[in-house]
Amino acid sequence: MDLIVSSDGDVPLFFRAGDGNESDKAVFGKILLEFKKQIDFESIMVCDSALYSQNNLKLIANLKWISRVPFSLKLAKSLVQSVTSSQLEKSSQEGYSYCEQKVSYGGIEQRWLIVESAERKKSDLDKLNRQIEQEAKSAATEVAKLLKVEFSQTGEAKLKYQEFNQQFKYYQIEKFKILKACNKLGKTIYKIQAELTQNFDYIVSYKQQAGRFILATNCLDDKQLSTSEILSVYKQQQSCERGFRFIKDPLFFADSLFVKNPERVETMMMLMGLCLLVYSIGQRQLRLSLLSSKTKVKNQLGKLTNNPTLRWIFQCFQGIHVLVLQGVKQIINLTKERQLFLQFLPAHCQKYYFSS
Repeated sequence: MDLIVSSDGDVPLFFRAGDGNESDKAVFGKILLEFKKQIDFESIMVCDSALYSQNNLKLIANLKWISRVPFSLKLAKSLVQSVTSSQLEKSSQEGYSYCEQKVSYGGIEQRWLIVESAERKKSDLDKLNRQIEQEAKSAATEVAKLLKVEFSQTGEAKLKYQEFNQQFKYYQIEKFKILKACNKLGKTIYKIQAELTQNFDYIVSYKQQAGRFILATNCLDDKQLSTSEILSVYKQQQSCERGFRFIKDPLFFADSLFVKNPERVETMMMLMGLCLLVYSIGQRQLRLSLLSSKTKVKNQLGKLTNNPTLRWIFQCFQGIHVLVLQGVKQIINLTKERQLFLQFLPAHCQKYYFSS
């Protein structure tokens, strides 16, 4: 399932039922071209790293885009490790810092933004320390076994030494020696003598890139798209993730759907896309109404907000009933809080509750 949404309200603008066997890298560029044919307004396409390949970038050369750069590119990995903390400047967005570089990739001039997230850096370093601690135990066990092994040839000992250093990332064998000796039967054998040490070069390089990622754009004019805007616009990509969460939510759809025919699968996906469209427009209208009236309502945590989810508002209306008593219809449990919510919903919604 491929989805393109607006940054203003997460409204779906393009929906496509994709082949489960197709690669994102192979279709992302084509999807953006197809989408661009159907719209007639200035826009910047924001995608994850699946878009970033030479073929895709050449395909969408006439579009404006922002994409994450995968660390599978040697240039990206080298750059993110070489930038020092002193080269980073604080972003207007709390917890982020960055620096900008001009880069040419795939024959296309670009601006690369090396971004460091303080929160993600802490998480990455905590994860690294746990992995080092876990590997220390297994590496110590393996090296103890290795030092006891008796080899019949020096080549076997060297091969085992190489295998050991390839097996572990954070630890390696140093001061490696092959000792010649005789076993109890008087046969010549060879044993390894070595010390287990941390792979400091690898650990330092990993720490250097902790919490960092690279964003690329072909918008070269910083007046049209400033450095800080590259980051803020990219973060709006979460809009798509929220759309997928809605579609997968059993509160709105059945938790299991059993359709086998491809045409029926596509039909079901189209209905899901339409539901997301209606939901997103409703949520956008609600939030704009709250914003324009400078009003806030309580969210799930009891805190005042002007951007509640429409899902939460729906849940607040559970328990309202129609009571017919002596031929008179009444709406019960319509509390003041629920009446407040209704003020910011369209008239078509209000009429069902204020009919009495």
